[in-house]
Amino acid sequence: MIYLDFRQLETFVEIINSKSFSKAAKKLFLTQPTVSNHIQNLEKELDTILLNRSNKYIYPTESGTILYKYAQEILDIKNNAHFTLNKYKGKIDGNLYISSSSIPKQYLLPKIIKQFSNRYPDVKYTISHKDSKDVIESILQNQTDFGIVGAKYSSKKLEFIKLMEDEMVIASPYNLTSLNPYSTVDTDFLMNNNIILREQGSGSRLQFEKILDELSINISNLNIIACIEDNETIKQFIKQNLGISIMSLLAIKEDINSNTIKPLCLKSQYTKRNFYFVYNKNKYLSPLAKTFRDYIINTYFHN
Repeated sequence: MIYLDFRQLETFVEIINSKSFSKAAKKLFLTQPTVSNHIQNLEKELDTILLNRSNKYIYPTESGTILYKYAQEILDIKNNAHFTLNKYKGKIDGNLYISSSSIPKQYLLPKIIKQFSNRYPDVKYTISHKDSKDVIESILQNQTDFGIVGAKYSSKKLEFIKLMEDEMVIASPYNLTSLNPYSTVDTDFLMNNNIILREQGSGSRLQFEKILDELSINISNLNIIACIEDNETIKQFIKQNLGISIMSLLAIKEDINSNTIKPLCLKSQYTKRNFYFVYNKNKYLSPLAKTFRDYIINTYFHN
């Protein structure tokens, strides 16, 4: 008789999803030797090799591909039973894995988590910060359940749900100009000031590049003094009169109210953008993940 251990099956499925023993260990809060031991015991129990370990990434053998399908079904039944029993007892718990780009991670995700936690206080969250491009990649590679991004990426595997609209403005030192907040400036304003950019791959950088293209400005002609990965550092640069930047209105709302950063506008169709909740519609979702996805759809789909 073959004995299949749930923990070993979970480890096996996670290794295939992440294509890595180390990433699977991190996701499952296990040591790498424990992960290796789970697979060795599973292969011994089934008397077959399940994983191809000769490549840079880990791939299933033919036997592994067959087991992967049934392992998902077995774990799905187990998870549904656990979820339904806990729901019957009035307790829904588990861990959600969410990756987010910087703006929604700081200014949107806490509100979403707060509202969901009010309904399900026993749920835990693992939140990782990535730029929009890397969020998408982590979802396609099955390394995270959900993402929140500031730009859509073309893929038949992905489902995007609009959460809210955002506006991009020029964030400038408050005393740089006598113009009133939200005044519209021309392209000369961009050309005549130092520019602070977000890093390549960020949604804000992508949006700014669209604006420049519409205004027929080559980014190489701007006086770029810094490329910075986080918005808080960019704001400190601006407050020190080191330059201006294109930023989300959400990110500088408190600075506007305290008269430390002044928002100015550019005439462009690309100053408006959306934040999206995104997931791989072909990926297996646990009952908890389905509950969270349905909560997002029911709360935001009307937007």
